[in-house]
Amino acid sequence: MARTARAKSAELPVPNRERPDEPQPYEASKDELLQFYKDMLLIRRFEEKAGQLYGLGLIGGFCHLYIGQEAVAVGLQSALTEKDSVITGYRDHGHMLLCGIPPKDVMAELTGRQAGISKGKGGSMHMFSVEHKFYGGHGIVGAQVSLGTGLGFSHKYKGDGGVCLAYFGDGAANQGQVYESFNMAELWKLPVIFVIENNQYAMGTSVNRASAEDQLYRRGESFRIPGIQVDGMDVLAARGAAETALEWVRAGKGPIILEMKTYRYRGHSMSDPAKYRSREEVQAVREKSDPIEHVKRLLDEQGVREDELKAIEAEIRKAVNESADFAESTPEPNSEELYTDVLVEKY
Repeated sequence: MARTARAKSAELPVPNRERPDEPQPYEASKDELLQFYKDMLLIRRFEEKAGQLYGLGLIGGFCHLYIGQEAVAVGLQSALTEKDSVITGYRDHGHMLLCGIPPKDVMAELTGRQAGISKGKGGSMHMFSVEHKFYGGHGIVGAQVSLGTGLGFSHKYKGDGGVCLAYFGDGAANQGQVYESFNMAELWKLPVIFVIENNQYAMGTSVNRASAEDQLYRRGESFRIPGIQVDGMDVLAARGAAETALEWVRAGKGPIILEMKTYRYRGHSMSDPAKYRSREEVQAVREKSDPIEHVKRLLDEQGVREDELKAIEAEIRKAVNESADFAESTPEPNSEELYTDVLVEKY
């Protein structure tokens, strides 16, 4: 009898809340795989070029590169529709490109030019485009989570069927306003997908040292928000998770959390030498888990030849180089631009 009682008590409790299904890797067609490859390669080459321009002094202030994390944004945003909105922190260049903003408009903004998407006044961390449903680029850690919750409220209030994809990092996951936002989003069943881009390091501190609960997908449990942990280095896993999350949110079941386990190859920003981790650690991730190389292998299995991939590479490099040339040659804003976009009187 005692053994039976102990055995019963050791059984896992039956969950009393509905949960989304476990996501499955997305079954991409050959054309979809090629598009994923192009999108990730564009972000990679764009960010490399941005790093070069920063080194030349053409980009001022802070500059946070997305190199290594490309599969997260590509996988998730490939599942969005034109009704949906995106908001993120300051590592935002790749997300903007995926929202359909031309590379030259993004690069011109990085270099502070009038032709930039924010007229040269936002720079790397503060880009914005209502037209493309991209609501920033935010320099304050975690601020975008509350704003993204507001975007979710807007979608629900208007009844437009849209969902807000609100990205933040493992460091921002410890901010207080994040949990206020979780509470409101669940109470009001808002259509928000909270995406934690866990790249393992909040600036120079590993997630294990900074977070008492480092399984970040569990962070919504006390608010009854389900969470899913996803391989953020696999674009098909990311797309599969997006499908599951969108199905949950669009059904009116409230928000969901996706913890995307990913890795940034560069420092926190261009001014960070990243001495808190070894070169061997970074190289090991590159060799075993690089998201672009993973898709290249899948394309090889689909019969895509090396010369086709080289042609794609050449096309993307050309577009990125043209965006850099444009950014260097287009003029800076006039002084009068300081007084525009300060206050919005009417939407």
